[in-house]
Amino acid sequence: MPPWNLPPVNAEDLSPMLDPRTAALSDGTEEESDEVFASAAELFRLLSTPIRLKIISALCSREKNVSQLLVEIDTTQPNMSQHLATLYRAGVLAKRRDATQIYYRNGSERAATLCRAVCTQIAVEMEPGAGLPASQRLLPGKG
Repeated sequence: MPPWNLPPVNAEDLSPMLDPRTAALSDGTEEESDEVFASAAELFRLLSTPIRLKIISALCSREKNVSQLLVEIDTTQPNMSQHLATLYRAGVLAKRRDATQIYYRNGSERAATLCRAVCTQIAVEMEPGAGLPASQRLLPGKG
């Protein structure tokens, strides 16, 4: 079962989001379009580390502190803290302090939704016998 428990994404549903003509406002300029693509690239760079996707997934149901996240995600405490700080500075995560503990939660529902959609689709594609046509796959050359 995919880690996000959502139905697969149809690649055709994503096509308007991937069309450069829809990247800027209808009366937008090429510079606005470039800014949109640069912002999207920055978000994808931020989410390009598997541990960061695992953190976002682990925080979908409720907020957790570092110790709770370390139980779910196999990494060292310093590495976890570094990734949490990066996601927090970017606004993807939010946090609150309770005495000596810091609790993290998803601070950007849009980033969490994007991660959920992509990871669910890839998990579906990786299932044995998925046999999805190329037009419904995100992973090139798979299936």
